[in-house]
Amino acid sequence: MNDLIVKVISRLTIPFIQLYGIFIIMHGHLSPGGGFAGGAILGASIILLTLAFGLEGASKKMPHHVSKVIESSAILLLLALGMVGIVTGNNFLTNADAGFDLGQTGRILSAGFIPIATMAIGMKVASTLITLFHTIIEED
Repeated sequence: MNDLIVKVISRLTIPFIQLYGIFIIMHGHLSPGGGFAGGAILGASIILLTLAFGLEGASKKMPHHVSKVIESSAILLLLALGMVGIVTGNNFLTNADAGFDLGQTGRILSAGFIPIATMAIGMKVASTLITLFHTIIEED
């Protein structure tokens, strides 16, 4: 697309969209939102970048191999968090019983490993959306 207005507006709004996505992920254990919603927002920002600047422009900011590494590492992080519960003799993805400090209620660094799991889910969702969209575009 060679529309100057779309490119300028996209360039101005994408950082704010990404900041909002990170905010939703980080506050997912305290308020509505979380990993899926924030990851979808982050993925949508890269999709907007792709629509405005084309696949080559978006690939400079988020190469396909980086997206695949993020996708794989996010699921491995989530599985590792789940395995901590099994290693400690508890259920998969257990939180307080596995020894995670729950912190103080209402703070960002509270809720044990839930914020970390939410970040992993957000990374997974965002990278999956980006990978799917770029794969669909590459097929055309």
